[in-house]
Amino acid sequence: MTLTIDVDLPADLEKCRLPVAVQQRLDRLLDQQDSGRDLSDEELREAEGLVDLAEFLTLLRMRAERLAK
Repeated sequence: MTLTIDVDLPADLEKCRLPVAVQQRLDRLLDQQDSGRDLSDEELREAEGLVDLAEFLTLLRMRAERLAK
């Protein structure tokens, strides 16, 4: 099964990133985990969701850049 979604991307592809405050929150969660401190179940779900979102935005940006060439 294939799903096609039309997305209007901003002219400035740099905007296809996590907002600064959201990226900072993700960085804090990952730093906490990397330093050996356990994340709560809620923090772990939050971090996983933010990583998924960041990866999705990166894929959108890369595909848009490829199509623009």
